[in-house]
Amino acid sequence: MRHPSQILFAGEKPFPILPAVDHYAGSEKLMKKALQLQNELGPIFDITCDCEDGAPAGTEREHAEMAAATIMSDDNRHQRVGARIHDITHSHWQQDIEILVAQAGSRLPFLTLPKPRGVEDVRIQLDALRHAETAAGLDRKIPVHVLIETHGALREVWEIAALPGVESLDFGLMDFVSGHHGAIPGSAMKSPGQFEHPLVARAKCEIAAAALANGVVPAHNVTTELKDIGIIGDDARRARQEFGYLRMWSIHPNQIVPIVEAMRPDFSEVESAAAILSAAQDKNWGPIQHEGRLHDRASYRYYWELLARAQSTGMALPSDALARFFA
Repeated sequence: MRHPSQILFAGEKPFPILPAVDHYAGSEKLMKKALQLQNELGPIFDITCDCEDGAPAGTEREHAEMAAATIMSDDNRHQRVGARIHDITHSHWQQDIEILVAQAGSRLPFLTLPKPRGVEDVRIQLDALRHAETAAGLDRKIPVHVLIETHGALREVWEIAALPGVESLDFGLMDFVSGHHGAIPGSAMKSPGQFEHPLVARAKCEIAAAALANGVVPAHNVTTELKDIGIIGDDARRARQEFGYLRMWSIHPNQIVPIVEAMRPDFSEVESAAAILSAAQDKNWGPIQHEGRLHDRASYRYYWELLARAQSTGMALPSDALARFFA
């Protein structure tokens, strides 16, 4: 029986299915703690080793080498540990790429590019990444996640989203608000202001729209709440349901599970997706009827992506669907 990924996306790029959380860790201690938690919970969240804000001034090389060693360590069992490099105005961004690709490129799921001022900055860093891959003898292209946190990047977000190799657009709320020189109040850096201030809401909508239209995952900014699980979950829920974000940053282990749970699809829809896809596979992906409704490849694509997202968040799937699609 043919797999939906073989049938439903012939001749075009399938939509990336990424874990619902991107967890940032700046120090070696925090990276190791995050890996331990990832191995306990499973690959329901990514880890990003932060070589930008996490690297003390003067130790950029050592920090990048430590991040590369973490990615290559035996503790990285799920191959979902990426890295963020310095921005293009920093003197060490090329060194970051060269070290990470040469020392950990074979196991690097993505690189995050911060603070581009526009599409040309992303092109330059992508080109440097491709050269580093060739120099390292890699036979794969490492995806990039692009942080949209400047006026220029937001203005050119559709061009950025369309670049080959871009897998995720991430909203950098704090730098975006700071870049407005006090015109946006500090209350817009937290809830409910971050969802209600028109300039911030506009930016979130534009990033999500550009990402989704170009087959790229939109990733929401962090929540500043570290302890109240209800607030953390509500922020993630609003990001998902009101703004279309499929992924969200985390900066504290307490935030991971509430975000994952809030980002999960509705369970009843997951059950329907499993039943529809199983019946479709039995019919060799021709049209079927399910509970009085007609389904064909257009709806199969929707349900396959929903089922894959559910699986990536650790939801319990029907055993038949697990055996058919995720064995």
